[in-house]
Parts: sequence; C-alpha cells; structure tokens
Amino acid sequence: MFIQTESTPNPATLKFLPGQNVLEVGTADFPTAVAAEKSPLAQRIFASGDVTGVFFGRDFVTVTKADQVEWDHIKPGILGAIMEHYQSGQPVMQDDHTPASGHAEHSGEDGEIVNQIKELLDTRVRPAVAQDGGDITFHGFDRGIVYLHMQGACAGCPSSTLTLKMGIENLLRHYIPEVVEVRPVAA
Repeated sequence: MFIQTESTPNPATLKFLPGQNVLEVGTADFPTAVAAEKSPLAQRIFASGDVTGVFFGRDFVTVTKADQVEWDHIKPGILGAIMEHYQSGQPVMQDDHTPASGHAEHSGEDGEIVNQIKELLDTRVRPAVAQDGGDITFHGFDRGIVYLHMQGACAGCPSSTLTLKMGIENLLRHYIPEVVEVRPVAA
C-alpha cells in the first residue's frame, strides 16, 4: 500500500491519500480523541501521538498535529497507523455511525435563499476546499448573515478568514443579494 501525502494551506495539517475510498459518502470530523470512538481508523491515528484532530473525506484523511511537534517526528507513525488499519480489514467507521452529509437543516421563510446558498457551497466551494483537505458546511442563515462550519484543514487555518471573507462571502454576495456577510461558527 502506498499512501501519498499533500501539504495543505494550514501548516498544522497534512492530507493523507491512501489510494482507496475512506468514506463512501459524506465526511467525518474528529476534533478530539474522545470523538474518535466511532472510528477504528481515527482511534489508531490519535494513538500514534501528538495528533489534535482527524477528518475523513471521500478519498482522504486529514490530520492536524499539536503545535509543539514537527511533522518529521509524527508523520511516520501516522502513515503506519493508516497502513495498519487498512491491512487489518476493520471498517473505517463502526456500523452504527452515519457520516455527516454536511449542511444543517433550515426551516423558515428564507428556505429558497438557503437552498441557493447550499447549492453554491456544494458546486463551487466544497470541491475546492476538499482539495485542501477540509470541508465547509452551512450552519445557518439569519438576517443576511451566513454561518458556516469549517472542518479538517480549514478549521484553524491561518488563511481561513481570507477564504471566508474574500472568497466565499464575495461569491455568495454576487449570486445572492440577500447575503450581506459570512461568519464562521465553532462545532
């Protein structure tokens, strides 16, 4: 098994590509080791040490490291954990876990606007941020303000504010005049 690695815009995060599907659908975010209880793969990665977050996409695993450690010191352990997992035959996720589809539900008078926001996120934004090892999902819309949740490499990335304000906010405001601002939300 050959696992490729790619850097991301977030220096604390690396993207690992195992050469096979990680999740069939959706994403899975593990911001802590405790949250990884539903994933044997995420548990192995956290157990390799100095890992502060794990995120799964369709064909990648994004790992965030602790600030005080260098990638050269922990990358071999993470690669070993991923390889060991795939050789074990265990599932990536336990049977009772359903990966997140992404967007929060929204009910109310702004339904048409929210559907447009979600459509733009799905077609223009999410594919681009997946290339960088992350995901951005709709969290809410209130009085012109769009609330988005950043995951994987996007969470805590130094360029995430620029991405939100200059990229996503400008895109949404261009196509949807009702949008006046975009703000990040914590998990």
